[in-house]
Amino acid sequence: MNQPQGILILDFGGQYTQLIARRVRECGVYSSVLPYAADMEAIRQEHPLGIILSGGPASVLDSNAPTICPGVFEMGVPVLGICYGMQLMAHLHGALIERGQQREYGRTLVSMDDMESELLQGMKATNTCWMSHTWQVTKLPSGFKTIAHTPNCPIAAMSNPFRRLYGVQFHPEVTHSEEGMKLLQNFLFNICHASADWTMEAYAERTIDQIREQVGDGTVLLGLSGGVDSAVAAALLYRAIGSRLTCVYVDHGFMRSAESDEVVNIFTKTFPVELKAVDASERFFTALQGVTEPEQKRKIIGREFVDVFKEVSLSLGKRDHFAQGTIYPDVIESGSIKGSAVIKSHHNVGGLPAELGFTSLIEPLRMLFKDEVRQLGLKLGLPKSLVYRQPFPGPGLAIRVIGELTREKVQIVRDSDRILRQEIEAAGIKASQYFTVLTGAKSVGVMGDERTYAYAVAIRAVTTDDFMTADVVRLPWETIDRISARIIGEVSGCNRVLYDVTTKPPASIEWE
Repeated sequence: MNQPQGILILDFGGQYTQLIARRVRECGVYSSVLPYAADMEAIRQEHPLGIILSGGPASVLDSNAPTICPGVFEMGVPVLGICYGMQLMAHLHGALIERGQQREYGRTLVSMDDMESELLQGMKATNTCWMSHTWQVTKLPSGFKTIAHTPNCPIAAMSNPFRRLYGVQFHPEVTHSEEGMKLLQNFLFNICHASADWTMEAYAERTIDQIREQVGDGTVLLGLSGGVDSAVAAALLYRAIGSRLTCVYVDHGFMRSAESDEVVNIFTKTFPVELKAVDASERFFTALQGVTEPEQKRKIIGREFVDVFKEVSLSLGKRDHFAQGTIYPDVIESGSIKGSAVIKSHHNVGGLPAELGFTSLIEPLRMLFKDEVRQLGLKLGLPKSLVYRQPFPGPGLAIRVIGELTREKVQIVRDSDRILRQEIEAAGIKASQYFTVLTGAKSVGVMGDERTYAYAVAIRAVTTDDFMTADVVRLPWETIDRISARIIGEVSGCNRVLYDVTTKPPASIEWE
């Protein structure tokens, strides 16, 4: 799929790389990400208006420090280095990099020394910015000048306006940098002369045209998972080719309350595609009998899903093209981009597109981040209940049951999760993700006049910007009390409710 011209981010392993890309898109400018090891051919193929070098955990003085081809600086496009990216830019131009006398982490007051700089125009003379560094530039490269400093970092930003090379030691992409978006906008519009033409309306129109061109008079098969990504992909494909789209929905038995019914209803009424819905829950529960190790659960569920999908696909007869809801973070992390490392395999059906003889693979969301997928879903007419559905792992409730899976245990999680969602939504509490977990622990209780020995259910509710770190939501005690009372009173098999108050890190968001 052809992409618009925009900003290229070269990733040095920084935790905020994808956040930089999202911030650029929030300014209405398309962004893409390549690993730092990408060769010049791959970089030129992006046709960037400008390049951003991300932060990263390494030191540029390490013998195996990540680096880039110096040709990046000779392409004639503006380059902005952030944190490690600034240090690398300076190092490759002969600057001195040293360990700072005092490390800077967190909110830091930065003095903007050159308010005439194109990068700093319109910003306040003193800004609170987010720092995270041990090493720093202590002597400028030839042709550069200092445009910002802090008491502990004499070169907090630098520029070479003649060559349009810029560097900032702080992180403008995080919300803690009060005028970070202003700095990024200055780079995009004052320096790169980008146009703010990246919109969901334009993306939808362009993608629908491209789908029609790729499919021609053919047919498409898509696997619905019940999640947001595949649903939005299906809605987009339906807008493009109508009844020539066939969807397969495999219910593995680990969906949340009423979700399978909602998926079937949407794609038989709102988007009336040819839908083959299969209840394969018995097969999955049988395959998982006696399995307690989390990763083994995931692998078995993935394997069974592929097998069921393959069987159903073959029974439907030949379809010309295969589609799936791959989104941009999946592309970045899967090694699909030339030069990138494989972090995870994101294709739900593995090598099935080739095995089943499809002409081509269609991934209409592969240029979008999750928040953009949601925007597109609303514009296509999907209900908010699906578009803003709580994040949900592919194996579903199976990884929210600690230990061996049984229908009884999954039902406890399903029922308690439904109550949790109802109460949090009724209370108007904002949270990034919330769910219940069957802990696997049993405890003694008294219900009525009888002694019980039943499971403990844990509540998890977190808030986060990027899901890389997460804080605990401080639920009001009245809400916790109501949730606990309802779970104990309405959910058979549990007699105790716990509240998980652990942040990420040290814990992960999910329990398994």
